[in-house]
Amino acid sequence: MMWALTAPISAVVAVVFSIYLYFYVNSKSAGTARMQEISEAIKEGARAFLKREYTALAIFVVVMAVVLTLALGIFMDMGVEIGPAYIFGSICSAIAGFLGMEVAVRANVRTANAAQDGLNKAFPIAFRGGAVMGLSVVGLALLGISVVYYLTGRPELVLGFSFGASAMALFAKAGGGIYTKTADVGADLVGKVEMGIPEDDPRNPAVIADNVGDNVGDVAGMGADLFDSYVASIVAVMILGASEALEQFGLQSLGDISAYTTLPLMFAGLGIIASIIGIAFVRVGKKGNPGKALNWGTYFTCVVLIILTFLIVYFLGYRLEVWGALTVGLIAGIVIGITTDYFTSIDRSPARRTAESSQTGAAINIISGFSYGLVSMFPPLLGIAIASAAAFFICDGIGPGFGVYGVGMSAVGMLSIVGMIVAGDAYGPIVDNSKGIAEQAGMEEKVIDIADRLDAAGNTAKAITKGFAIGAAGLTVLALLAAYQEIVQKATGNAIGFDLMNPLVLTGALIGIAMPPLFSAMVMLSVGKNAFRMIEEVRRQFREIPGLKEGREGVKPDYAKCVDIAAKGALKELMPASIISIGVTLAVGFLGGIEALGGYLGGTIFSGLIFALLMANAGGLWDNAKKYIEAGELGGKGSEAHKAAVIGDTVGDPFKDTAGPSLNTMITVMSLVASVFAPLIAAFALL
Repeated sequence: MMWALTAPISAVVAVVFSIYLYFYVNSKSAGTARMQEISEAIKEGARAFLKREYTALAIFVVVMAVVLTLALGIFMDMGVEIGPAYIFGSICSAIAGFLGMEVAVRANVRTANAAQDGLNKAFPIAFRGGAVMGLSVVGLALLGISVVYYLTGRPELVLGFSFGASAMALFAKAGGGIYTKTADVGADLVGKVEMGIPEDDPRNPAVIADNVGDNVGDVAGMGADLFDSYVASIVAVMILGASEALEQFGLQSLGDISAYTTLPLMFAGLGIIASIIGIAFVRVGKKGNPGKALNWGTYFTCVVLIILTFLIVYFLGYRLEVWGALTVGLIAGIVIGITTDYFTSIDRSPARRTAESSQTGAAINIISGFSYGLVSMFPPLLGIAIASAAAFFICDGIGPGFGVYGVGMSAVGMLSIVGMIVAGDAYGPIVDNSKGIAEQAGMEEKVIDIADRLDAAGNTAKAITKGFAIGAAGLTVLALLAAYQEIVQKATGNAIGFDLMNPLVLTGALIGIAMPPLFSAMVMLSVGKNAFRMIEEVRRQFREIPGLKEGREGVKPDYAKCVDIAAKGALKELMPASIISIGVTLAVGFLGGIEALGGYLGGTIFSGLIFALLMANAGGLWDNAKKYIEAGELGGKGSEAHKAAVIGDTVGDPFKDTAGPSLNTMITVMSLVASVFAPLIAAFALL
């Protein structure tokens, strides 16, 4: 079917357009020698960390590829292509992260320099820099899926590609999250609370490490996270589309046995086109609102996608119910974004009330933020529940198997606009860095104010992206659970279910429920451990370097030492939590069997969504409560309320930037591990 080429062609267009935007950003002035010096330090630190991280992960990738090739490719006769597909997925994910980070460390200084001429000059540089990340993610992901599928014709091998992308994303998000919060917590607690100096004061030894962390955590790490969910949602629907019932339906109605297998690829390709159109239309006036511009860009992209997908479904003869399921997922994504905006935005009552509670100290600030975080879980979970049920019932009437296919298609709908979503997410750390560069370079107060306005919108954009990513991961793993069931039924020839009255299913579910809190504890304890070292080093430098505290001319802190502490700690700590996630999944499968593993996946999904939403939203709220005070309210910077809010924000940092977003990837990786190894587990499980 000629329309099936929509996916690879759109993917190539996305990559080409991202290259164009890269050169656009790079053509802008990088400012003064001091600005370029700061930017270069951030760039070198980010590159060095990614190089060390990817070198360490390469060993794991090669070992896992050999295991997959021997255990599944040869022993289970799935084809030796499974190992190379896994490596290919890992490489594509790593390249997307590197490209996004590379443009981010160039866009930050150029955004700061352009801010001298006004907000409307700085905004397009930051946003288009973020768009390079967004389009790289969707372009490389969809191109990789298309290459594997069109070369092999087997969705099971695309599953190997997805597993590679997910495993890389889990390590990248955990490692980047530990790095960025090690530096951020250390810089804030000593700089703001103990020393009473501004956030990005050049006297603070941890300030460059903090700026580096924004790039390796929020750009490369978050990009890898959404790369992972994007690929997993598509491959889940492809596997469901290749089921016997749907194959037969496609053969009868469309004359093409692969019709419903390739449909998610076409929808993803149209999503890229919609995202490019949306990115091109994002504008902000001289006194415009950057947050409003980002939101309207997302809404416009959604409308374009709904129109394009309707036309494809109508004219190619697919069932309109499938388009309805995609639209439901897209609407659910918007609802989750609006909810996240309400609970985290600096302009909304939850953040302001939490800021007001800071006047009584850090304890009430933390209680308030945590409580609003708990409340914020209900609307997104309700949205995911309604979206999955609606998608199921919309498609269930078509024929056997179409109900769960509809659930998967709703996830594809939510994730089809990932190009636009990641563009907004990567915009956040770019403007955060630009504000830091402006302060460290001693630029005028009006420039710092403009950078602050850009940064406030960036914080909300990052929070919305995290909420969107969690919701998308929820729908994706539900589709992956159905895909796991389909793979097991093909392998065993028997229908299986996951009845909670079955003791094996119940045991698996209870173990699964415990995994997200265990993973969260491990990565946050890692942040605490590394932040302790960072705090001690920052204190030591202020104590031992003469004239540093006073800001004496010519006296500089040892930035490199703090960068090294963050990098070494992150690389040391990222492996245990990530490997446990994979190891426990395999242990439950081989010891408890396919039913226990099904219960385990269900428990992990529900627990993971709860913890991810709580931590992402509470963390974003604490951050903006602090920024509300820093804008001059309730005593402003240096006040007792400000110090209490900084402590709340410090608690929230590993919530929103380490554990919370990493859980999306963790539950996706577990689901993919189960699906990839399902034939082996079905054959050799003890129970």
